[in-house]
Amino acid sequence: GQYSRPRLFVLPTMSGAVRKAVLVDGCRIPFNLSGTVYQKDLGVELAQKSLKGLMTKTAMDPALVDYVLYGTVIQEPKTSNIAREASINSGFPSNVPGHTVTQACISANQCFTTGAEKILSGQADVVVAGGCETFSDVPIRFSRPVRQRLIKAPKAMKKGAAGLLGLTKGLKMKDLAPEAPAIANYTTGEVMGHSADRLSARFGVSRADQDAFSLRSHHNAAAATEAGLYEDEIVRTNGITSENNIKGGSTMEKLQSLKPAFIKPHGTVTAGNASALTDGASAMLMMNEARALELGYTPKSILRSWAYVACDPFEDLLLGPTYAIAKVLKEMNLSIAGELEAARTILSLSGSF
Repeated sequence: GQYSRPRLFVLPTMSGAVRKAVLVDGCRIPFNLSGTVYQKDLGVELAQKSLKGLMTKTAMDPALVDYVLYGTVIQEPKTSNIAREASINSGFPSNVPGHTVTQACISANQCFTTGAEKILSGQADVVVAGGCETFSDVPIRFSRPVRQRLIKAPKAMKKGAAGLLGLTKGLKMKDLAPEAPAIANYTTGEVMGHSADRLSARFGVSRADQDAFSLRSHHNAAAATEAGLYEDEIVRTNGITSENNIKGGSTMEKLQSLKPAFIKPHGTVTAGNASALTDGASAMLMMNEARALELGYTPKSILRSWAYVACDPFEDLLLGPTYAIAKVLKEMNLSIAGELEAARTILSLSGSF
C-alpha cells in the first residue's frame, strides 16, 4: 500500500525560529455503551461537551484558538462539518475556522497530526483537535428506490393523484424497509470482526488468548477507575464520570460461554472479546511550543513523528498500526526492544525513590 512519509516535529520558520507542535492538555467525556447514557444526544452535542470540558479544564480563551478539527465516522447530514457546528455552539467565535475528517477508526488521529502540520507550517499557533461518535442516533434513510421517487414527488404532485400514484410503480415491499448506516467496509462488505477473525487464524491467536486478553483488559480498566487514574482526563457529563462499557465483574467462564459473533460457527471473535459499540467524544489542545510558554502552559509532550499507511482491505485491514509503527521507528532511528528497555529502566528507577 501507499503511505505518507513520517514527519519530524521540528521545522524552522522563515525568521529562523524553530517551531514545535506540543500537546498542552486534553480531556474526554465518559465513554458509554450506545443506547444508554447518551441515547438522546447527537454526535455534535457530544463534541460540544468535550470542547466545553477542555476549555474549562485549561481555562483557555476560545478566541485564541486558530483552528478546530474533529474526526467522526458516521456523519449526520445536518452537521456534516461537525467541527464547525460544535465549536460555534460551544462558545467559540464564529471567525474560528474548522473542518471535519472521516478516515474510519483513525479519524481523530488524522485531526491531531493535521493540527500538528498546521502548527509546524506556521498556519496556526493554537489548534483544538478531537473526535466524536454516536451509535445511539445514527441517520436512517429510505431505500434508494424510495429516495429517487421522493425527489421526483414535487413535480409529480403537480399532476395530482395520478402523478403521485405513478411514483409507486415498480416499488417492491423490500424497498419500504429503512436503511441503517453500514459499519462494514464498502469494498469488502465485511465488518472489522470478520477481519479480526481472519487475522487471528493467520497469526495463531486462539479464542483462549483473546478471552484472556479481554478479561485482563476489563479487570485492569475497572481497577484503574477505582484507583482514580482516569479522573484527570474525564470531564463530568450528564452528571456522571462512570463508564458502563467496563465490565469489572467479567469472568472467564462467562466469556467462554459466548458464541462466535462474526464467522460462525468456528470463529473466535465474540461479543465478549470484541470492542463494544460506544458513544463518546474527546478534545485536545495543541500549540506551537513558544505560544504555549507565552500563555503560561507547560506542554505535556511533543508530537515528533507520524505515518499513515494503506493496506490490502481483504487480508491486512487491521495491520495498519503495525506497518505505521515500523515506519515511524525507522524514521526516528528507534526500535521496539530499545524503547521497552528504556521504559523498564524508568520504572525501576521510579520505584527506588
